[in-house]
Amino acid sequence: MKKQKIAIQGFAGSFHELATRNYFLDEDIELLYCDSFEEIFELIFKEKGCLGVIAIENTVAGSIMPNYKMLQEYNCKIIGETYLHIVQHLMAFPGQQLSDIREIWSHPMALRQCNNFLKKHPHIRSVETEDTAKSAEIINARKLIGVAAIAGEMAASINGLDIIKEGIETNKKNFTRFLVISPELNGDVKNSNKASICFTLDHETGSLAKVLVLLSENDLNLTKIQSNPIVGQEWEYFFYVDLLFENHDEFERTMTILKDVAKQLVVLGVYAAGNKPVLDPSA
Repeated sequence: MKKQKIAIQGFAGSFHELATRNYFLDEDIELLYCDSFEEIFELIFKEKGCLGVIAIENTVAGSIMPNYKMLQEYNCKIIGETYLHIVQHLMAFPGQQLSDIREIWSHPMALRQCNNFLKKHPHIRSVETEDTAKSAEIINARKLIGVAAIAGEMAASINGLDIIKEGIETNKKNFTRFLVISPELNGDVKNSNKASICFTLDHETGSLAKVLVLLSENDLNLTKIQSNPIVGQEWEYFFYVDLLFENHDEFERTMTILKDVAKQLVVLGVYAAGNKPVLDPSA
């Protein structure tokens, strides 16, 4: 059977890879590593049958708005989602301890997520890199001494590095939501229970309130709403909304009504809601 090709951002051992392997747990997949999110969108249209996995929001950093914009621009469809608990580890070439480290390499976001740990070790210089897993790869390839990387456990395992300090992220409740995207809608839409939509409204008093009432009256549970300015149209916005529903036909009927209320409506995807990780309350 032919392998399912999946385009992801980052390098071997990245959090994108971990999220992708968790989602496609029992499937035979081939990962296509991309340098940017835009490259993912381009690739899934060039490679027949290729899907993509992109991060869309994080509980610490918030939404990744450029990815919302590209979902619209490329007219991609969301066909699934998965959540990942982000745990950052400090790793180095084997045989070293924390006292040996003089530099720490990682992506700027990962460095910010570990700010408290870094403050406790002011003598260690922080160096921004393009990717967490790539930092680990370089350290292993060059057999660097005195240099550590902040990355996930998979990056340490793939690159043969020792984890010298576990779980150094400041906020232990750090989660990222990832979307599975396709050039076209596929899958069993009838058995889905979540949708992502985007709409614009006339710049009138109460226009958004009317939409929210419509969704509530039709038993659609709004789980997220995000606005983004429309370039060139002052004080007008795209509204991105995630909805949970129990009845697909009711969802479709509500969208038909919403089309008459909104200036523009795009259904970005209809899919099965992902399971959110649950942490031990004592953690």
